[in-house]
Amino acid sequence: MKEINDVIQTKFAVSKKIDESWDFRKANTKELTHCFHSYPAMMIPQVARRIIKNYGKEGDVLFDPYCGTGTSLVEANIKNISAIGTDLNPLARLIATAKTTKINSDLLNSEINNFINYSFKSNFQNKKSYSKIIPDVTNIDYWFSKGTQEKLGTILGYIENLGNDSIKNFFKVAFSETVRDVSFVKSGEFKMVRTKNFCHEEDKDVFGIMSSKLERNKLGLEDFSAVCANGTKSAVYGFDTVVGIPNFIDSNSVDIVVTSPPYGDSRTTVAYGQYSRLANEWLGYETANQVDNILMGGRKRKYDHKFDSEILNDAILKIQSKDIQRARDVISFYEDYESSIKNVSKLIKKGGFACYVVGNRTVKGVTIPTDELTAEIFESCGFVHLETIVRNIPSKRMPYRNSPSNIKGKTSSTMKHEYIVVCKKL
Repeated sequence: MKEINDVIQTKFAVSKKIDESWDFRKANTKELTHCFHSYPAMMIPQVARRIIKNYGKEGDVLFDPYCGTGTSLVEANIKNISAIGTDLNPLARLIATAKTTKINSDLLNSEINNFINYSFKSNFQNKKSYSKIIPDVTNIDYWFSKGTQEKLGTILGYIENLGNDSIKNFFKVAFSETVRDVSFVKSGEFKMVRTKNFCHEEDKDVFGIMSSKLERNKLGLEDFSAVCANGTKSAVYGFDTVVGIPNFIDSNSVDIVVTSPPYGDSRTTVAYGQYSRLANEWLGYETANQVDNILMGGRKRKYDHKFDSEILNDAILKIQSKDIQRARDVISFYEDYESSIKNVSKLIKKGGFACYVVGNRTVKGVTIPTDELTAEIFESCGFVHLETIVRNIPSKRMPYRNSPSNIKGKTSSTMKHEYIVVCKKL
């Protein structure tokens, strides 16, 4: 076991050790509907699965306030636990909904075969004509060839004519991933970076890529349906836990929270908005260009905000001495984070658990102990901190390097550890 020393020492920073049994280096992270659609910084299913095994039980209600593409929701459902998730990114909500919605296998097979027959055997000739839908995508000619635009538009027109909403969502997920794969976005990038070879590329096999994703996702959904307990469901919403909890979710109604919140504001950490933008625009979501602004930390706060946490205040003072604007970014994020936790804590029953998988980001050379801050906020809300498990990050979809200084060309390696903070409501 290896020792970890945080920059800022507190009562929670007592001999933290890495538990390599939580690394899951050789695990299949794409089983069941987890094979649907890549997404930045996804919590791997094995982590959620073990947390639920350790702290959940059949018949519980699970809540994920930053559910992303629904990893925790899927894992809850296969353990006979109903789940509620919310996320502000419409693409994430679409994927999470599709991953947790069972569809009759015969119906799904029929619809996929209809699409394949329509697209390949007829080459879209001598068949029912569907209107092409090419939405107003920002700088569309910069990101897609003309031929690719036409093919995507034809597929989107086909999807919009599907009559079953669950089938339509299933197809939209495959379409979204196809959009990214056939664009000029550089492979492996989360941010909007165009490949240097775009002018030399021939039009992609749009229909073939779409069909392969449908087939892959179909197998994943069949596996999920086979192991998912009957009657167990997930509900996916788009409310903001920073602002509050809607009245259709009662206080003290949740048994367990399993979640992996963002490491920081989307603009300077993981670019959820940029990663999703093209797909969101093709799918017609009105907030496509605003995702980074509405996520936690996207709304800038005052320079001189003080927190109840001395842990955080100390870190902010160190950052302010180097860059006041970056300190403002940190203030904005953690003010939202603190508000969100306080709202989420009200939902959890007495004796219920809050399990947060967090990362300790570094800003201007200052490591912010988000794990300790998380435990501290929950303790202020009537919880007791049970444990913090430290794991390596060998298999989480993260950029290998980022630019914490925000200076062009100056990068550093991203965090290598995650902290699973477990608290119990008294």
